[in-house]
Amino acid sequence: MISKGGNPVIEKSYDFSVRIAKLYRYLCDEKKEYNLSRQILRSGTSIGANVEEAIGGVSRKDFQNRLAIAYKEARETNYWLRLLRDVHFLTQEMFDSLNKDCDEVTRIIFSIIRTSRDNDIKD
Repeated sequence: MISKGGNPVIEKSYDFSVRIAKLYRYLCDEKKEYNLSRQILRSGTSIGANVEEAIGGVSRKDFQNRLAIAYKEARETNYWLRLLRDVHFLTQEMFDSLNKDCDEVTRIIFSIIRTSRDNDIKD
């Protein structure tokens, strides 16, 4: 986990990526599931990578576009979590914990996107 006190969306998306990487390892090692696990690994870790790219964006438009991608990846990750739960690769408890974190990151990203676009309208 990264140190606290920095940018919350960077920290939370990174911490979520760590959880997703551990989930991937669990799904492969314990459940012998390789296809869905690759999908959630890709989308779940892409959230934080796109947030990092957004922070380093060269323009407001670049920032907004990267955050929009992160938001879509978070939505996709939510889909894979629900599917993994419904095909019994995740317990309800595991799903609830991961889904709570995914939902939090998704809401933060959406709020930043909305604020950024609202600021565009004011400018």
